[in-house]
Amino acid sequence: MEAETLRVAAVQLQSQDNVAQNLDECRRLVGAARQGGAKLVVLPENFAYFGADETKRAIAERLPDPQGKIQAALAEMALGSEVFLVAGGFPEASGDPARPFNTALVYGPDGQLVTSYRKIHLFDVALQDGTNLSESSGTTAGEALVTFDIGRFRVGVSICYDLRFPELYRALVSRGCNVLLVPAAFTLHTGKDHWHALLRARAIESQAFVVAAAQWGKHPRGRTTYGHSLVVDPWGAVIAEASDKVGVVTATLDLSYLEQVRAAVPCLNHRRL
Repeated sequence: MEAETLRVAAVQLQSQDNVAQNLDECRRLVGAARQGGAKLVVLPENFAYFGADETKRAIAERLPDPQGKIQAALAEMALGSEVFLVAGGFPEASGDPARPFNTALVYGPDGQLVTSYRKIHLFDVALQDGTNLSESSGTTAGEALVTFDIGRFRVGVSICYDLRFPELYRALVSRGCNVLLVPAAFTLHTGKDHWHALLRARAIESQAFVVAAAQWGKHPRGRTTYGHSLVVDPWGAVIAEASDKVGVVTATLDLSYLEQVRAAVPCLNHRRL
């Protein structure tokens, strides 16, 4: 029997504070990913808007709203390219108008919303380079884990700062996940030291493929992101990586290789805590 494989793409963006412009760029790159054979395409966090909290609140959409500008565009992209499309993080209206959720949307090849994930861990930090960020002041945290299936691949969804919390990924793996998604907008300061190490660690300890789509370059309000969108295999090897530019990286996930890794070092079966 032929091994089951899944062609995936991680899209790297340099999103700004113009929603229409950002969505046009997403359309172009989702199309390019499909041309590269991808069946699962991942857009990074802040794909539709990267700017001030006031405007973020103004563009927040309720779920589901097929007429919402951002949701309609994503449904069109997924349907037009016949892919599973995971849109890394956008402002979903919550019960608090000042603090929308940071939500990843999953669309199927039929253009229908499959599921959505609200970012659980919020980025409140004071970095050594002088960057002070308080995501919780403008964002409501989510609570629930989210998975979806593509054939025998079970995919777990996370967003950016979640990457620093291995218990989230352990919980996803306990639910059967063998692919982990990390759409992100990692800062340059933290990314240059931690991005590769954390993504490879999550892949190794989970014995799962990790697909991480990132923002790259300069954005409004002095934000600079690290980029280096990656696909990591269950052994921890980086099998695709983006250069310092906007673009798409693709890779083929092979389920038989994952099963080989899990059989050779069955650490998931050796857990005692």
